[in-house]
Amino acid sequence: MSVELNGIAHIQLSVNDPERCLPFWERLCHFLEMKTLIKGEGVLYCIGSRTGILVRAAPADKRDRPFDQDRSGLHHFCFRARRREDVDSVYRFLVDELAAKIVHPPEEGAHFAPGYYSVLFEDPDGIRVEVNHVPGKGHLGPGGRLGPGGPGPASRYGDRGVGG
Repeated sequence: MSVELNGIAHIQLSVNDPERCLPFWERLCHFLEMKTLIKGEGVLYCIGSRTGILVRAAPADKRDRPFDQDRSGLHHFCFRARRREDVDSVYRFLVDELAAKIVHPPEEGAHFAPGYYSVLFEDPDGIRVEVNHVPGKGHLGPGGRLGPGGPGPASRYGDRGVGG
C-alpha cells in the first residue's frame, strides 16, 4: 500500500536577521495570495495558496552561522506557479518591491523538465527560493522521463539538469 500526498503543508525557516527577513517574507507571502496567521516577536506564519510558510528568528546564540546551501540541510525550495506569466510577475515583484538578490532571472530550464521555466532568488539571510512553472504533468506526462514512452529515472543531476 502507498499514499499519494497532497503537496507540502508548510515549510519552517529559521533566520538570523528577523528584522529584515520577517517583513521580506510577509510581503512575499501576501504577494503570493497568502494571509498572515501568526505575527509575533520573532515569528511569522502565513498560509494560503495550498501551503504555509513559518519564519522564526533563530535563537540568539545560534545566529553566528550564515545560511550555506552546500551544507547538510536545505539547498533551496521551490514554489510551483500555475502559469508561466506568474513566474515573470514574481520576478518583477522581487526586483521592484523587495530588492531581492536574484540568483537568476526567469529562464528556460528544459534540461530539468519539459517546459521548465523559473526564477531563483535569496531572502535577506541568503536562503534560496525558486518559483517555477512546468506545463502539464512535467516528467509524469507525455515527453517526460516518467511519462508514457519516457526513458525512466535519470542517473545524474546537476547544473545541466537531469540525464543519463
